[in-house]
Amino acid sequence: MEQLKFNVETASAKLEQVRNEIAKAFIGQRQLVDHALITLIAGGHLLVEGVPGLGKTLLVRAIAKTVGGDSKRVQLTPDLMPADITGNIMLDPATGKFVTRKGPVFTNILIADEINRAPAKTQAALFEAMQEFQVTLDGESHKLPSPFMVMATQNPFEHEGTYPLPDAQKDRFLMKVIADYPSLEEEKTMVTQILTGDIGAELSIADVNTVLDTSELTDIKNLAASLRVDPLIVDYAVRITAATRETPAVETGAGPRGSLALIRCARASALLQGRDFVLPDDIKALTSVVLAHRLTLSAESELEGLQAKQIIENLLQKIEAPKGINEQD
Repeated sequence: MEQLKFNVETASAKLEQVRNEIAKAFIGQRQLVDHALITLIAGGHLLVEGVPGLGKTLLVRAIAKTVGGDSKRVQLTPDLMPADITGNIMLDPATGKFVTRKGPVFTNILIADEINRAPAKTQAALFEAMQEFQVTLDGESHKLPSPFMVMATQNPFEHEGTYPLPDAQKDRFLMKVIADYPSLEEEKTMVTQILTGDIGAELSIADVNTVLDTSELTDIKNLAASLRVDPLIVDYAVRITAATRETPAVETGAGPRGSLALIRCARASALLQGRDFVLPDDIKALTSVVLAHRLTLSAESELEGLQAKQIIENLLQKIEAPKGINEQD
């Protein structure tokens, strides 16, 4: 096995540098930033939801810049075609031969802005890329660059002109996080920063520096995937996921992909905190953002106004966590 460039201590320090660079553009909301970094380290795809103007796109652009490599942004609209994302085969008039025109999905980090403004057919164009890390054009498969990650943003469904994501596609997002309004102090910092010698009304990522290259990011991802996970932690994650399939409040619970996602994210979270082992608290802290978007609530739950996050919090109170797990175990 190839020797990794990082150990837990050096990787954690490098990720702290990434945090600091992101903070130059994206003010506050430390938990949201950490969730985004956990998804990146775990090698998954991230869905960020929030009303317009909360900096969702700014966050993913800042992350993309800190990790180097190539990043591209697609503004999804109701008239966007699948080929506008994946590319197509076209005739070159100069040579008379068919050539492959690769779309913006051929990148390291694809920023899919307002993904729920595109109709289902166009949303599905990302499905193969997110699951198989490849795109099929005219019957031929084309591998995507490594690493590859989709960072998608969306507005809440109650806004006009949006389309709910299919359940199968939501399941391909490792984590779904909510961008909330900033605190008063954070908002004052933003306003002050924008008005300091700049023209316009947008925060910039010009001051954000690249901290990692793609090979270093791959090493950190491999390190996270090698962290120790006690069998009792695995059992805990599986019991939580299985419980979502057994509660009457849920019509369709999370599948085994949910259990896998919990462990992947818990490892990444442990590394972010400078640990080489996973704690039950890592699982608890991530359960809602990893599993909530994978649940389909029953009609009764929706009528009562229940949310998936509430149901998961209730389950966590009932399911006993393993005790006595520490770094010596």
